[in-house]
Amino acid sequence: TLLVSKDGFKDTENRLILYVLTRPLALLLLAVVSSGLRFLLNSFVAALLGPVLLTILALKLLLRRSPDLGCLGAYYRSGQRGLWVAVYDGDDVCGCVALQPCPRGVTRTAELRRLAVSRWYRRSGVGRCLVAFLEAQARAQGYERVVLYTAVVTKAAISLFESSGYRPTGGRSWLGYTILQEFSKEL
Repeated sequence: TLLVSKDGFKDTENRLILYVLTRPLALLLLAVVSSGLRFLLNSFVAALLGPVLLTILALKLLLRRSPDLGCLGAYYRSGQRGLWVAVYDGDDVCGCVALQPCPRGVTRTAELRRLAVSRWYRRSGVGRCLVAFLEAQARAQGYERVVLYTAVVTKAAISLFESSGYRPTGGRSWLGYTILQEFSKEL
């Protein structure tokens, strides 16, 4: 489960970092910092790569701040949280999905977290089954609404959520560009 989740997270993380670094304002800021460093350093390569590598490191650290990444099982077994795993033929992990109460204190709202499907099972309906199962579990626990956040670079996930009845309700931006899209669905 942890490997499937981390594999999916790493793919998304790298695509999101590339997306952020290639936005015009980010490129402008990196160019300005690199130009300034060129006057301080006697190395063009160091002046060029230094800001880019530091930005990548900062973004990776920022993306990994999530409290559940260290130990998924222990985190989702506590409280009203849940983690479910899809298994094929008894021992082949296909994917996982997690549920937790909405951390912003919104009552009767659950958050869909850590939806990940193994590369070998993508586009075979596993993700859709996991989402449907999570929604049933949320209903059984008395939730009336499910929210989720996904990176704008995860086109397949966005398509899955939209076709499952989730609607965009906002997002989180950086330098004027949306990087995380918020979706919600009334149960």
